Amino acid sequence: MRNTLAATAASIVAFITSSTAMAGKDLDAIKARGALNCGVGIGTAGFMLADSQGKWRGLSVDVCRAVAAAIFGDAEKVKYAPLTSQQRFTAVQSGEVDIVMGNATWTLTRDTALGLDFTGVYYYDGQSFLVPKTLGVKSARELGGATVCVAPGTTTELNLADYFRANKMTFKPVVIEKVDEIRAAFFAGRCDVYTTDASSLAATRAANVPPPRTFDDFVILPEIISKEPLGPVVRHGDSQFADIVRWALYAMVEAEEHGITSKNVDEMLKSDNPAIKRILGVTPGMGKALGIDERWVYNIVKQVGNYGESFDRNVGKDSPLKIDRGLNRLWSQGGLQYSPPFR
Repeated sequence: MRNTLAATAASIVAFITSSTAMAGKDLDAIKARGALNCGVGIGTAGFMLADSQGKWRGLSVDVCRAVAAAIFGDAEKVKYAPLTSQQRFTAVQSGEVDIVMGNATWTLTRDTALGLDFTGVYYYDGQSFLVPKTLGVKSARELGGATVCVAPGTTTELNLADYFRANKMTFKPVVIEKVDEIRAAFFAGRCDVYTTDASSLAATRAANVPPPRTFDDFVILPEIISKEPLGPVVRHGDSQFADIVRWALYAMVEAEEHGITSKNVDEMLKSDNPAIKRILGVTPGMGKALGIDERWVYNIVKQVGNYGESFDRNVGKDSPLKIDRGLNRLWSQGGLQYSPPFR
């Protein structure tokens, strides 16, 4: 028994030693570079879009900013790389970017076969259809024989084929890689329908309709035909960096649950609530567990905001999109956004 215990202890020590040696290689490169390389989609209002000054803004962008705030204490230490749907996974696999926030859907095969890790869900979405009112349809079940604009290499393309096959309808795909070219083709009448995640359709309808037509000339059909959990994507091989990305997102959610905002976070440092003291690093330990500064959550909330603040500002009630939070409400409010405990 004693020999067995000794062998077991030795194997545990060896495992911990080897795991420690493996951890941190991507994180070390990011620190040495002095900035996080974040891959984003090519222009989706509310999620990832460069403004007139070239500054990237959006809910997806804010997650990258939160990771930078956790690592560097500075949410602005991010370099953005616009990527098409076909470029995004190759870019993170090759090391061109450290993280992809290009509205990538978490699927089993992507999580296993591509050498990637999804580290959470920052937006629960689903695929739908955008049509001009003049088409005169009120349901996706009426789209038989339609011409449909869709991006290649996406779950959207696969879901589209499955939906029409399941409903015994035919369609003609118009496959275009770049999102701005898809939108141009749709608005020019090259296709009857544009299909992608409902959030992106809402962004297109709010921000990209060419005049003289307006928002009200287009309709998002009521059917949601898929589950599209959108998450940050990193490479396999650096569990420390993956943990930081995962918990930076959870920090935004947990802060909202405890009522910690960018406006009151300094006052919250004085709270007697043990959970808030742990979250904000007043009681140390959470930063050490990740290998970063104990004030990492404070830096995220102060500079980026909690999840609700980011949602409302970018895609929700305080934005042009006015998207209802729906499934993206906190779990305590009937939604799916839920952070594991900060302990």
